[in-house]
Amino acid sequence: MKKEKSGTCQKKIPDLAHRIVYEDNHLLVINKWSSEIVQSDKTGDLPLCEQAKSFLKTKYQKPGQVFCGVVHRLDRPVSGLVLFAKTGKALARLNKLLQERQIRKFYWALTRQAPPQDAGILEGFLTRNKRLNKSFFSPTESPEALSASLAFKVLHRFDRLTLLEIELFTGRHHQIRASLAFLKCPVAGDVKYGDRRALRDQSIALHARRLELVHPVSGERLLLEGPCPSGGIWESVGLCNEGDPY
Repeated sequence: MKKEKSGTCQKKIPDLAHRIVYEDNHLLVINKWSSEIVQSDKTGDLPLCEQAKSFLKTKYQKPGQVFCGVVHRLDRPVSGLVLFAKTGKALARLNKLLQERQIRKFYWALTRQAPPQDAGILEGFLTRNKRLNKSFFSPTESPEALSASLAFKVLHRFDRLTLLEIELFTGRHHQIRASLAFLKCPVAGDVKYGDRRALRDQSIALHARRLELVHPVSGERLLLEGPCPSGGIWESVGLCNEGDPY
């Protein structure tokens, strides 16, 4: 079974400036590479949260430790927007907004098969198998299963791929990946969830595209978008540039 690792995961970035989508005194939003982990894990690879701390420490010449709270995570092979809190006050308020489902998260996925319908809401239950590091979606409840829901719609049909937009209503383990596998249209490159072959860079074609939220301190409404990764499968369908038509 393939492990969710990439040969480029040890790459260290001295400056994150070109990947920062939004920053102010309380928030930091970074466009994550598919090879990165958000928080430390057993691999020992440098996580994005530690890169962010080093970046902030250098940029603002801060003495001592820098605060950078993790609000949510993305799986290693997934790219896209990750939201961090630069203050304890912002972290507490963002966590509350997340629990109340006041932070809207939208993803783009490229699949080799189209879903059975062009748009819909998928509600059911996810059961996590920790030994396999995999989740399984079912429309019926079972012991230890957690409720899960998302909305999906087809944005564009390419010759060999379909572009989906997914809005997550719950944030379960591998929820999008398991849900699309249930719909018989797994994410391209996601062999763990049923795709036929891996992508060359070991990523999967799932990108955290957009965040919509009210700023936890100023009350300003934010709509943040992160460009798709350069090269690879995204470039093959013309989606790795700013101002894409979809």
